Amino acid sequence: MSDTSHGTGGLTFDQSKKSWPNEMNIFLALMIIIVIFEALGQILPYMNGQSFLFDTQDRFGTIFNEARLQIIILQVAIIGIIALGVTQVIITGGIDLSSGPLVAATAMIAMSFAQTELVNGNPNPKAIFGLWAMDLPVLVPIVVGLLFGAFIGGINGTFVAYFRIPPFIATLGMFLICRGIALWWSAGRPVSFPTEGYKFLGSGMMPVVWFLALAALFHVILRYTVYGKHTYAIGSNEEAARMSGINVKRHKVMVYMIASMLAAFAGIVLSAKASTAQAGMGEFYELFAIAMAVIGGISLTGGRGSIIGTVLGAMVLGVIRSGFTFVKLDGSYQLMAMGSIIIAAVILDQYRQRNRA
Repeated sequence: MSDTSHGTGGLTFDQSKKSWPNEMNIFLALMIIIVIFEALGQILPYMNGQSFLFDTQDRFGTIFNEARLQIIILQVAIIGIIALGVTQVIITGGIDLSSGPLVAATAMIAMSFAQTELVNGNPNPKAIFGLWAMDLPVLVPIVVGLLFGAFIGGINGTFVAYFRIPPFIATLGMFLICRGIALWWSAGRPVSFPTEGYKFLGSGMMPVVWFLALAALFHVILRYTVYGKHTYAIGSNEEAARMSGINVKRHKVMVYMIASMLAAFAGIVLSAKASTAQAGMGEFYELFAIAMAVIGGISLTGGRGSIIGTVLGAMVLGVIRSGFTFVKLDGSYQLMAMGSIIIAAVILDQYRQRNRA
């Protein structure tokens, strides 16, 4: 018989039914996936006993394969920044499909205000504007990019909150608009040759620094501030949140604006890392960002999830993508496998919800 202890009002608490935090389950899944790829490196004949994460050839100063670890973290950092915003939108019961094209449009616009005047002593051949827009302080393109993101997010939020357009339709329309803006901005031509200050934003491991710093910031905001409590309340029961005095419409607009500003910042970091901006940037980023959130335990019906879960979901996705490359899985099979994993994560979420009910 299970041990019980008395609670408020004579109710009892069954210790045997106490469950681990969802984030712990995701962490355990991450460890299992790493073990699977380690085993495949030893079992598959063509792998010749290679290790997935450990240095077996004494190339590094530690026992880990630092090169692969850096690749895993770097390849999820920029999309992870987007996922932080998508997480907040999904918690409110919405969805944001516009973040990928917004990355491209912001990259084009911000890079236009981050160009240097001279390239090897000659005038910049990729210049979009005149001398007035050359060699500007790095704060200028950042502010321009974030303001553009806030503008797009404000439109998304207004359509969803005030015009009651379904989030899927509203953000899908903005998806096409932002992709069109990216193509129109410089007639499809790349925008290149940024200043050194702008390039620093995406140099080395800076994308990871931005990702972790923003994750820590929004973890605190969602968990300990009124903004976070209202976000969860709206996603759990919008009508009850409205009856309790929360300005639901205004809060939804704010959430979509923050999500779009994070996507815009991801576009700034991506263009700084590549030292160029192209209209095709950000392809599938919105889907991978949603996948990170879903794998991280975010409920698509809203009201549940955490930033820590999203960060772990990003790491799971990064390890899986790197692991598929490690075992030399063809790119077409990788996409099919990733799609299957996303569907499985959604099925698992539905199963958890039925259990909770």
